[in-house]
Amino acid sequence: MMWNFNCFADNIAIVSEDSSEVSYMELESEGSRLATEVGSRCLIFNLCNNEKGSLLGYVTFINNGIVPVMLDIALETELLSTLIENYKPDYLWLPNSMAGNYDKYKTALSVWGYSLLKTGYTGIYPLNDDLALLLTTSGSTGSPKLVRQSYTNIKSNMESIAEYLQLDYTERPITTMPMSYTYGLSIINSHLSVGASVILTQKTMMQKEFWQQLEDYGATSFGGVPYIYEMLDKLRFFRMDLPKLQTMTQAGGKLSPELHKKFAEYAKENSKKFIVMYGQTEATARMSYLPHEKSLEKYGSMGIAIPGGEFSLIDPEGNEIKEPDVVGELVYKGANVTLGYAECGDDLAKGDDLGGVLQTGDMAKRDHDGYYYIVGRKKRFLKLFGNRINLDETERMLGDHFSDIEFACGGKDDKMTVFLTDIIEADNVVKFLSEKTNINHAAFKTVAVESIPRNAAGKILYSELNEIGNG
Repeated sequence: MMWNFNCFADNIAIVSEDSSEVSYMELESEGSRLATEVGSRCLIFNLCNNEKGSLLGYVTFINNGIVPVMLDIALETELLSTLIENYKPDYLWLPNSMAGNYDKYKTALSVWGYSLLKTGYTGIYPLNDDLALLLTTSGSTGSPKLVRQSYTNIKSNMESIAEYLQLDYTERPITTMPMSYTYGLSIINSHLSVGASVILTQKTMMQKEFWQQLEDYGATSFGGVPYIYEMLDKLRFFRMDLPKLQTMTQAGGKLSPELHKKFAEYAKENSKKFIVMYGQTEATARMSYLPHEKSLEKYGSMGIAIPGGEFSLIDPEGNEIKEPDVVGELVYKGANVTLGYAECGDDLAKGDDLGGVLQTGDMAKRDHDGYYYIVGRKKRFLKLFGNRINLDETERMLGDHFSDIEFACGGKDDKMTVFLTDIIEADNVVKFLSEKTNINHAAFKTVAVESIPRNAAGKILYSELNEIGNG
């Protein structure tokens, strides 16, 4: 059992948008009814939203040895059908409003606005005993490629997070990311492990209702990817009066050093905690954190390994880098490193492919004090007329200089494509890049887009942009 809800029976587990509250005792009771209906270990697709029915399904399945595949409810019907065909789940767990789209399946149970639908499949693919959960990778939507997480992965990571964030039952985090996203899910996991109250909302930070809920329900923390913090900066967040808010966490990509510093200064001046972290779905959720007391001193850093984890850097030949300030590929070792990937139903029987070691694909360096700094993705580099250019750094440089424009960079060697949301500035952008890199302007191509496409977690969908750029 992942969580022992009986330990916190009378605590409030969930606060919903309609102000209703669910105790841990109620969560356990309704979960028992759902688990009894399912009956035995099997595969279930959980169509997620930040509402209590979705969370009920997730915790019930994990606690009872049932394996959920967490998928965003916004997933296109055609893509969902592809996944169903690939993995042949025994059940779908989805909002009642979506059940009518699958009238060929029988409704076995309805609880808290969600329905359990029995598909035509029963135990088609064997499940490895250690397999607990399946999540899409950060960049995928309808791709059949899923990350296989074990019970040990989830438990070790949530306990580590609860330890370094010093969580207890008084916490009241408010959701800002989808439950199907590893970062959003890790917030739920770690807070339920200490008997805290999770505030579930489908509102976004761009809506005034979100901020009203944050205040009315006494939210003490929220988390966000870089895009969320970029939006907060534009929303004049620093002028808001938020006395109950104690902690802000950030992961899901590198925050620009300038914005990191700005939020760290705000936190220090207002007696709050700003904690930058680093993680990947392939490591269950998180691998590093920057202690809040170091946030200003080490701004721009992803911090140090989480309790129980270990980092190293390797050069292109695979040799470990011992010296400080030398860039290499970041390697992580820990009990939260997942089992590996699944690309079809047969892969659900596979064991541990990674052996607790993850080559992250991120390039990083370590300072003299042992703090790590992400430089960019291993594959997010181009050679422009012999010069190696980091696309992530280029995006940040452009965003800092042209603050009212959104950017994304791609392309191929000797021709960088810069996607931007204001074509009027295209010539100035090319001129700026040419001067900054000392590379001829012919190496840069601009493409205007209405907006930069992002997934539900705010990460840029480079595959969609590449199609536009090649069109």
